[in-house]
Amino acid sequence: MTPQFAVSCSCLVLAGLLLNAAIAADPPSVQPWQLRLRLQTPAGAPDSRQPHTWQRHETSEQWEPARTAVIVCDVWDRHHCLNAVRRMTEFLPRMNELLTACRNRGATIIHSPSDCMPAYGQHPARLRTLQLPVAPGRPADVEFWCSAIPTEEQALYPIDQSDGGEDDDPAEHAAWAATLAAEGRNPGLPWQAQNAAITIDPQHDFISDRGDEVWNILKHQQIENVILVGVHTNMCVLGRPFGLRRQVRSGFNVVLMRDLTDSMYNPRRWPFVDHFTGNDLIVSHVERFVCPTITSDQILGGLPHVSKYDQRTERDVLTATPGKPAETPGRGWWTTVVLPGSMPAAVGNASQHTAVWLRCTVRLPQTMLTGGPAVLQLPADANATAWLNGKPLTPPAAGDTALPLPADAVLADGINLLVLKLQPGQPPLLLSDAPVIRCGPHSLPLAGRWQLQLDSGSDLSSIPLPAQFGIGSDVLFEPAPAGQDNR
Repeated sequence: MTPQFAVSCSCLVLAGLLLNAAIAADPPSVQPWQLRLRLQTPAGAPDSRQPHTWQRHETSEQWEPARTAVIVCDVWDRHHCLNAVRRMTEFLPRMNELLTACRNRGATIIHSPSDCMPAYGQHPARLRTLQLPVAPGRPADVEFWCSAIPTEEQALYPIDQSDGGEDDDPAEHAAWAATLAAEGRNPGLPWQAQNAAITIDPQHDFISDRGDEVWNILKHQQIENVILVGVHTNMCVLGRPFGLRRQVRSGFNVVLMRDLTDSMYNPRRWPFVDHFTGNDLIVSHVERFVCPTITSDQILGGLPHVSKYDQRTERDVLTATPGKPAETPGRGWWTTVVLPGSMPAAVGNASQHTAVWLRCTVRLPQTMLTGGPAVLQLPADANATAWLNGKPLTPPAAGDTALPLPADAVLADGINLLVLKLQPGQPPLLLSDAPVIRCGPHSLPLAGRWQLQLDSGSDLSSIPLPAQFGIGSDVLFEPAPAGQDNR
């Protein structure tokens, strides 16, 4: 080796070492995402709480990937609705591509397949979650389902999902249920793990379906921004302890990725529009009252996902005309009424042979229930029967209007379905006073919005799924935080 060549090699080795040291000391910076957050605001209405029209607008924000988490909500391996499976299966490849891109940029990925934690007992991403310290400042009730936030108080919920939202063909649904049973699954609750189409990185990701654990993850990772993907928007994505509402309450910058989600909505229910229009109405509700939305192309490029099953010529609608405008609200489907109050003019008076059904949801905290036996106090002149979560409330004596709540029916810290049936022959005034739930020194007046339907010959005392999934945010009553009045 010549001296000149040796010197040259030494210089190259030294240069390489210096370059490696420079890279280690000063890694290339990760550019922030340039996101367009879409919101809706009232247009041309004197009262912003009850606007006549809405308009969309976008705001531009820069989000640092390292300060951003993506929560994957309930992307299960199986679902009881076959059409829901079909729609979700379509966008899973793009969702996995999104998670890979976000992870590679330094974002935190949290997999939240509810009810499936036993499948991940020894998974590194689950163990990593359990090993995190308890983060300070945990918000109140972060471990519970959240059915509404204050900005939704004046919002009328846009769809009826109380039948569960399944839109399957009956024959296909029966065949699918048989398939699930043959796999050894409960056809009504068939999920056991997250869908295998979504990669869980054992070195970096987290797994949790608990709100308190997700809070620990977000604070430990110094997260400021949260993106929600997954299903279903009108149920789990909004309401889970790690969902949109809870993250808004916890103070994070939150968005829904609207092209990587879907809703449970049956076109045979109000407002009688096709499934994808029903999904658009839920997205509109989110943009108006909960948080902004974005689309996957803002991170991945290309085009947002559009389902092949969506054959509409107009998509991404703001509002929709009900599919059965000629029929009378309250006669065959639920409509909104305020109690105490009279029958809505649009419904008309009930006949002497027609019963009136009323329903709402009630959150009953454990702290309230420790005050003693809980009772529903009806007005003295009420001629009504009542149910809580499908179980009848039996008066202690004939004519008694203080109805004990069955202890085995009450969901403490959960969302309870309360149904009243006013017997035929009621005057136009539905109730002279609002019902009240009392528990020792605590009381919860149920004055405000309820849902009403006239007797259609059906038993309307319950719904086929828990109230937290089936009833929208507009008829919820819950005790106010300390120092505030109940609504």
